Amino acid sequence: MALKKFKPMTAGTRWKIGNAYAELTSDTPEKSLLEPIKRTGGRNAQGRMSMRYIGGGHKKQYRVIDFKRDKENVPATVKTIEYDPNRSAFIALVNYADGEKRYIIAPQGLQVGGTVISGADVAPEVGNALPLKNMPLGTVVHNIELQPGKGGAIARSAGAYAQLSNKEEKYAVLKMPSGELRKVLSTCKATVGTVSNSDHALQSIGKAGANRWRGIRPRNRGVAMNPVDHPMGGGEGKSSGGHPRSRTGKYAKGLKTRKPHKSSDKLIISRKNGKKL
Repeated sequence: MALKKFKPMTAGTRWKIGNAYAELTSDTPEKSLLEPIKRTGGRNAQGRMSMRYIGGGHKKQYRVIDFKRDKENVPATVKTIEYDPNRSAFIALVNYADGEKRYIIAPQGLQVGGTVISGADVAPEVGNALPLKNMPLGTVVHNIELQPGKGGAIARSAGAYAQLSNKEEKYAVLKMPSGELRKVLSTCKATVGTVSNSDHALQSIGKAGANRWRGIRPRNRGVAMNPVDHPMGGGEGKSSGGHPRSRTGKYAKGLKTRKPHKSSDKLIISRKNGKKL
């Protein structure tokens, strides 16, 4: 993808680095694949605020994405590459040979007019979905299932991927970008390639108002509060507030939050630091 650096015509554009959206080919979504999104503003069923810093934002519609890729052995032609306001990755509208239309996560390098297909014996080419057991070692994949038939759950955001590093009996070993080695059932499906929009992390929104468009309200710091409002509040001047912690007192840095004795522990060979669980 290409990034766009803005001239400092205003204070909001001085530090703005945006997306040039060079890969996109259409700005009109497929109406049959749209669903309404109800915004909560962080309020629960009683109308009380249960999540802070949420509210406002531009009106959006949900694009129904095919994470399962369960339409097998039917070739599909890529019609458009589109922007999705609900995710960091781009999406691709594909037309199947029988006339059905679906949205899929667009992998890097997928072009309009290209063909993608899903199935057990298809070629491991960019955009194709097939079981991990039928892929050669070293294949880069995304939209990886954790349970066969449930749909992709891992590596769906912009620039995400995992690499097939080994096969052991009924499991395939995947290496995540973090360095974690994890076993996944080899009958699980994955899509070949890296997710599109890989430079998403290099963007700079330029001004606070851009977050308001996304429905994110200002987040005030705990050290700026009073002691009654936050464990890090109070003190004279710019007091540090002690060890960083949440409003409920839980440590914010260094505390392991993974549930002990989790059922998936046996599937993780090593964590990102190279240590076993």
